[in-house]
Amino acid sequence: MPTFAELDWRTMSQEARDLGLNNGVAVAGSVEMVAGWEQRSAEMRKRHPAHLDLRYGPRERNRIDFFKARENAPTLLFIHGGYWQNRTKEVFSIFAEGPMAHGINVALIGYTLAPDATLDEIVAEIHAGIDYLAGHLPALGAAAEGIVVSGWSAGGHLTSMALSNPHVRAGMAISGIYDLEPIRHSYLNEKLKLDEAMSRRNSPLMAAGGPAKPLSLVVGSAELPLLRKQTADFAGHRARHGLPVTYEEIPGADHFTIMHEMGSPAGRVTTLIRQLFERTAG
Repeated sequence: MPTFAELDWRTMSQEARDLGLNNGVAVAGSVEMVAGWEQRSAEMRKRHPAHLDLRYGPRERNRIDFFKARENAPTLLFIHGGYWQNRTKEVFSIFAEGPMAHGINVALIGYTLAPDATLDEIVAEIHAGIDYLAGHLPALGAAAEGIVVSGWSAGGHLTSMALSNPHVRAGMAISGIYDLEPIRHSYLNEKLKLDEAMSRRNSPLMAAGGPAKPLSLVVGSAELPLLRKQTADFAGHRARHGLPVTYEEIPGADHFTIMHEMGSPAGRVTTLIRQLFERTAG
């Protein structure tokens, strides 16, 4: 098996590169797994109906669901994945259960998907949603001392892009993408329509440094090698620039089962989220 240093998407055939990024093909039963998330999330929304679909912008998906754990609690914002072109916030409500069990509010943000929005526009929507949420935390009965942002897959990328927002105190990125160049040269770019300039300005791995806020990076040990390399490379990038970062592979987890580590109160992702709140407490 090649080391990460030897693994280079540029030397792969188009077919190998496309398969190397295709989690749906890589994980048997992923469609059924996500359908289960969606069903359980619908039940979660019925249990917490008070603050759903808070509108932060003019477009249809510019909405936030806010699940309140308790009065004056800190808030985690979760950004869903789907390669910036699939899925919705409603699929992921169930994963609020892990942090909420520890007295952390969880907000889930929707955003316009490609091709209806460019990646520049998607990143701008996330920042607008964070600004909106930060301004409304007191009215929601939440603590106002800043938000921890988390996200899965494309949401991991958007988490890293959200760190520069002044209302964000730390990030928890799960199985993310941090260099968009392999995405630009794959089947995924049919809807994303990235050119080189947009790819580079939205690739935190290509930035000269980055926000000096704590960032926890996790990926599953059973994930596709190209995706494991993305997380390992980004952890190395932040370490080289003296930026606070932790990195770990979740043993045995694939791109989908890794989310169980957030849905469970005892899960590793939930624990890392708790530690980020503790490290950045005012």
